[in-house]
Amino acid sequence: MKDLSKYRNIGIFAHVDAGKTTTTERILKLTGKIHKIGEVHDGAATTDFMDQEQERGITIQSAATTCFWDDHRFNIIDTPGHVDFTIEVYRSLKVLDGGVGVFCGSGGVEPQSETNWRYANESEVARIIFINKLDRIGADFYRVVDQIKKILGAHPLVMVLPIGIEDEMVGMVDLLTRKAWVWEGTEDPTAYTIQDVPADMVDKVEEYREKLIETAVEQDDDALEKYLEGEEPDIETLKKCIRKGTINLDFFPTYCGSAFKNKGIQMILNAVIDYLPSPTEVKPQPEVDLDGTATGEFAVVTDDAPLRALAFKIMDDQYGALTFTRIYSGTLQKGTTILNTFTGKTERVGRIVEMHADDREDVDVASAGDIIALVGLKNVQTGHTLCDPKKPATLEPMVFPDPVISIAISPKDKGASEKLGVAIGKMVKEDPSFHVETDQESGETILKGMGELHLDIKVDILKRTHGCEVEVGAPQVAYRETVTKTIEDTYVHKKQSGGSGQYAKIDYTIEPLESGSGFEFESKVVGGKVPKEFWSAIEKGFRLSCEKGVLAGYPCQDFKVTLLDGGFHAVDSSAVAFEIAAKSAYRQSLPKAGAQLLEPIMKLDVFTPEDNVGDVIGDLNRRRGMIKSQEKTPTGIRVKADAPLSEMFGYIGDLRTMTSGRGQFSMEFERYSPCPRNVAEDVMEAAAKAAAAK
Repeated sequence: MKDLSKYRNIGIFAHVDAGKTTTTERILKLTGKIHKIGEVHDGAATTDFMDQEQERGITIQSAATTCFWDDHRFNIIDTPGHVDFTIEVYRSLKVLDGGVGVFCGSGGVEPQSETNWRYANESEVARIIFINKLDRIGADFYRVVDQIKKILGAHPLVMVLPIGIEDEMVGMVDLLTRKAWVWEGTEDPTAYTIQDVPADMVDKVEEYREKLIETAVEQDDDALEKYLEGEEPDIETLKKCIRKGTINLDFFPTYCGSAFKNKGIQMILNAVIDYLPSPTEVKPQPEVDLDGTATGEFAVVTDDAPLRALAFKIMDDQYGALTFTRIYSGTLQKGTTILNTFTGKTERVGRIVEMHADDREDVDVASAGDIIALVGLKNVQTGHTLCDPKKPATLEPMVFPDPVISIAISPKDKGASEKLGVAIGKMVKEDPSFHVETDQESGETILKGMGELHLDIKVDILKRTHGCEVEVGAPQVAYRETVTKTIEDTYVHKKQSGGSGQYAKIDYTIEPLESGSGFEFESKVVGGKVPKEFWSAIEKGFRLSCEKGVLAGYPCQDFKVTLLDGGFHAVDSSAVAFEIAAKSAYRQSLPKAGAQLLEPIMKLDVFTPEDNVGDVIGDLNRRRGMIKSQEKTPTGIRVKADAPLSEMFGYIGDLRTMTSGRGQFSMEFERYSPCPRNVAEDVMEAAAKAAAAK
């Protein structure tokens, strides 16, 4: 029987380029999982095994691996940092019990750090903080700690203090034991000695140690009482208090070091064991019924309960589809049959494998607390629940953001279209934020994603991994439409052509809703003037019509239809007649309700050297950007702004030109906003031309 108290399911997440993958490599080396360290900048990191990851030096998809430290088993997921791939972070956090948030010692709290931190808060994941890259020029441990407090609103519990900074950093002081860990060089992570605190740091160590103890003892009334009476708790008591506070998300133990220079990783591994929860110490997953309503039951982490598992990632390779799965309760054996509650179909488990990046190891059985991959499941997608067919239940599903950018692609030769269809089908299964549709009129394949880089990578995968040569069109913005006025209207659908006819009359109002509300429908009909059985047909007619707005054919959102009255014919009225009436009413009334075009506004975080800040701000103003703030950093200026997506295509090239290659930026969807009239007219004109060409 395995001891779940020695399991840690953890993720490593951070802003792009803060050093997550390098940290993971050092953990794998120290735990004996790999014998040669691979560097990200050489394209040789273990968890960056895609060609595209190795070339660009970024993580694109999360990679899972298992290793052991001090008799504890770590299931680790290394997640991407680039904003276009946040979906990977979100779905990984959903199945993890704890996390290591990595922050750059010079860059501090960067935009993607904020997004990931928000996701971790929503998923209630306990975390420790690792302030990395303290060997870098401009690194400042204390400044980053302050930023974590101010920008993330978090409470970092400082556990160590760095000895030296930038190229003089040699180690760190452990505040609990008052001992200094000092490394001799940068090559060997095990070449360190434990010494006394340097004389010039004694006062600072005592100051921070006192803060640490005061925060920790608040978790235990007895320890607090004794401390107030002048008795300092022993280290074991302090560790218990810190563990309790970390799991309750009251604070986040904070460490520092340099993963690249092999300093400080042992402390992180010890902290994962000491302070992050085992699978049995986190809140059990709530179960819901097939309609998504909570049942009040929970998937309790034990082998004796019925099987409850969540598929959180699909990955395709040469041996078939790999379904990454977190088992919450029960056991899963090779050869057994499981139920997918989303599809209502059962599937047989052919192979169970433990993953180490792109290597795998077969196992016969997996149980509560494990993160494993299942090979060859047919109809499982991200977020589906796998369970015992005799005792079905659904775990809380995942919610994914809508794409904001699209491109049209077509195969270079007609014979490749079937191959393209198969390849895209596999890619859609792997990535829930990647959508594909076919334009019925032009026959073009439209790829939709979270940003230019996201779609660029997808096209690259199509060409190289799947061997599909495609022509790529210019990026298109996902506009939306809405209404601005409340109107009351009537529509009568009447058709007599011999035999039974069609008749439906509806009186209704259309009114605008707040941004992000979607579409709502309500019936206030009394007295049976429109029988109840036809209400759903009317709602369906309006809901289907929403997919195409009246201005430029973009989906219409944020409005409400209220059915007030109507009329029906005992013989000629039917659900179909009322659905047709609703569709016609939509086309008739939306122009009267002040139809308006909405454009996606992106949240920008731009880094620029101080010398170029004027050029960068001027350029953002030309792109209709709204500057929100400017913040000085040790190496330049961070400009935060909102700007319409339509103006941001190709921005990275322009930014690099303005800043001699030193500028960086990240961008994520913020909201939809009304289009200025001249932009709306251009968009409608382009839509009309495209429709005429078809």
